[in-house]
Amino acid sequence: MTYYLDLFGCAKNQVDAENMMAFLNKAGWTAAENPGNADLIIVNSCGFIESAKQESINAVLGWRKLYPEKKILLAGCLAQRYAKELAETMPEADGLFGIENIADIANAVSKFAAAPRSPLPAPHSPHGNRPLLSLPGSAYVKISEGCGNTCSFCAIPLIRGGLKSRNIQDLIEECKALLGRGVKELCLIGQDLGSYGLDSAGSPGLHGLLEALSRLEGEFWLRLLYIHPDHFPLPVLDIMERDKRFLPYFDIPFQHGSEKILKAMNRRGNAESYLDLIKTIRSRFPDAAIRSTFMTGFPGETDEDFELLLGFQQKASLDWLGCFAYSREEDTPAHGMKGRVSKKTAALRKRLVEEAQVPITEKQMDRFVGRDFEVLVEEKFAPADEASAGNDEVLYLGRLPCQAPEVDGAAVILGTGPLELGARVCCRVIARSGFDLQVRPQVNGIFRR
Repeated sequence: MTYYLDLFGCAKNQVDAENMMAFLNKAGWTAAENPGNADLIIVNSCGFIESAKQESINAVLGWRKLYPEKKILLAGCLAQRYAKELAETMPEADGLFGIENIADIANAVSKFAAAPRSPLPAPHSPHGNRPLLSLPGSAYVKISEGCGNTCSFCAIPLIRGGLKSRNIQDLIEECKALLGRGVKELCLIGQDLGSYGLDSAGSPGLHGLLEALSRLEGEFWLRLLYIHPDHFPLPVLDIMERDKRFLPYFDIPFQHGSEKILKAMNRRGNAESYLDLIKTIRSRFPDAAIRSTFMTGFPGETDEDFELLLGFQQKASLDWLGCFAYSREEDTPAHGMKGRVSKKTAALRKRLVEEAQVPITEKQMDRFVGRDFEVLVEEKFAPADEASAGNDEVLYLGRLPCQAPEVDGAAVILGTGPLELGARVCCRVIARSGFDLQVRPQVNGIFRR
């Protein structure tokens, strides 16, 4: 039997999907490269906000219309959060599979197999031996599940439960396995890396995990993704200063610049404390890249609150920024709050934030022009025209330390001969193009023109 996995949502969802694939492959299933050749289509859904939920639902409806004879499994966060409702209202899905026990995926799909099968014993976790859906050279490592921050707008605790941190030794073994497979960048993920270990008495926390990871051998990048600003663990900066493999890249979701709105979001910080954190990071790492997310249209957000957000945006001068309009999620504390902002106003404010960020990001990227950095090579493109097809020049895309997978700009690698995908090469940044950086690689100690 063959399956095709249609992936939606965040990097944490991607790791879930990779683990599903590992368990299915071990049970005798085979991954199909396209849905037309699959017996089973698995939609690994997102249930975080309304637009993401609708996208996953539309995927199921689309596959059913395109392939009425195939079996379709709706898996992931949406299936976890709305299992009862979807079972009653979505006949287009032949089955539902949540995220409570990814290891049971083979048993869950056994009813779709050509021949009946007895229940399989619980398999061991695939850890670092799972299939990787990232571009060559990088892998996500999920260090925790769930969240205990209880932000008033967030449905994650409703879907994934409270914080559950993984064992340090377990994570070390996973990272060793991934590095042994040639991975050059380990991206640590969780709903909030700064909370790692807070669910276990005596845990050394994120600082202790990074100390253990710093004892790994080899040349690799380690990138931290998503740290809640209210309890940013400053000792991790000490480790980054000692171990240059730990990239000074910080994904810190500040969300807003109005103290009133932040308090309503159940956050303890304010614009001043967040700007102090940014200043501390940049004073120790001049090349630090800081990404954040803002939210517009939260209940009670007035024009004055929005102006405070725009002012904070200018003062923070963030390298990268994503902005989202508030999504009213049932069963969250914010769902019943007064002062609802219209979707039109929230969308307008979102657009204004995004427009204001363009010159900020462009200026931040300009500071890297003329300097040398390692670039992780990820994709290769054929020449765009016949005139260039006769020489050995091709176009490659990659990422610098200041660019996280998928969410930031790219490094456009120019004037090169063959490069190995998944390798890191020394390059000089020669120009900025929009949010992307154009680079030329070093060959025999010389940067090629």
